[in-house]
Amino acid sequence: MPKMKTISGAKKRLQITGSGKIKRKHAFKSHILTKKSTKRKRNLTYSGLVSKSDTKNAKLMLCMK
Repeated sequence: MPKMKTISGAKKRLQITGSGKIKRKHAFKSHILTKKSTKRKRNLTYSGLVSKSDTKNAKLMLCMK
């Protein structure tokens, strides 16, 4: 049986918190920012958490299960 490999795109984009949750960045903040409101751009700056329904798949991509 070969070793499980971490998906390299996931390890670049996801980070484990101390409590075991998975931290992520928000999308839609890279370009075409003129039509987005200041409030929307500011809220996209901060990091968020992976939703509960996606946590299992994210942990599999990071070889945590």
